Amino acid sequence: MIIDIHGHYTTAPSQLQAFRDAQLAALADGARPAPALAAISDDAVRESVRDHQLKVLRERGGDLMLFSPKASGMEHHVPDAAIARVWAAASNDLVHRVTRLFPEHFAGVCQLPQVPGGPLDDSVAELRRCVSDLGFVGCNLNPDPSGGHWTSPPLTDPYWYPLYEAMTELDVPAMIHVSTSCNPSFHTLGAHYLNADTSVFMQLMQGDLFGRFPSLRLVIPHGGGAVPYHWGRYRGLAMRAGRPGPAEHLLGNVFFDTCVYHQPGIDLLHQVIGTENVLFASEMLGAVRGADPDTGVGWDDTKAYVDRAGLTPEQRHQVFEGNARRVYPLLDARLTSEGR
Repeated sequence: MIIDIHGHYTTAPSQLQAFRDAQLAALADGARPAPALAAISDDAVRESVRDHQLKVLRERGGDLMLFSPKASGMEHHVPDAAIARVWAAASNDLVHRVTRLFPEHFAGVCQLPQVPGGPLDDSVAELRRCVSDLGFVGCNLNPDPSGGHWTSPPLTDPYWYPLYEAMTELDVPAMIHVSTSCNPSFHTLGAHYLNADTSVFMQLMQGDLFGRFPSLRLVIPHGGGAVPYHWGRYRGLAMRAGRPGPAEHLLGNVFFDTCVYHQPGIDLLHQVIGTENVLFASEMLGAVRGADPDTGVGWDDTKAYVDRAGLTPEQRHQVFEGNARRVYPLLDARLTSEGR
């Protein structure tokens, strides 16, 4: 079985974006009434994924995708907590409909209603709702709700503990995923996403988060940003600080995905991090679309790169299925109950 742990609902029906636009317009003009999401038919939901994510998943040999709201559309920089609650719930409810219309091929991962500097009570409540009521198997956690200005404390700070307590109680991991950049110095897809992946890894190295939360699991996407390429730097910094090396300190709880869009990058990821901590993912349809003109392979056809990485059958099973079922135990329980 091939499980893609990183997919976003980038093709949602237009009513969802219209609702968001109306939300922001009402925030800007307090005289406007709070908008309502227009009705979206099941046929519209089916069409929005059938000829997009589902079609590509099948064409590339995948079986199931962990599906979450559009990452750049989370827009956690908007400071209104009430709007964030409604927006997250609407986005998650639509993802839930996809998982119910295509249960063999999609499982839900939720957006949290984060706001810059705000308490995490709403995020904990939405996580509980999505896991307990909607059957979601994980969440996306934004380490920088400010959108590129980094006003939040590091992920090792007690500020985040209420969310970690809920995650460990529910036995769900978080994918570390920022949203859109509000800082013109950081391109959303080419800088902000990768900056966050790299920065969070260093935050985790500097703290002892997993001493306090030994069962907490975090997935760093996009191949870990710059981490595999600079693994020696991180080992050296750990030694200089008198701390354990990153493998010993973090790899029991931190995992990386394969959203790396060329063969040398995929090869390096497996060589440095090791297959025990690598989960297959593509992030399609997402940041980079089309094919590499030098190879003819789709940029986000990461299965093609993994197939050529020289893995043993056992390692291939780990990357394509086994690690996902281990890191996302609610997914494993669901698949097991279905005889898969």
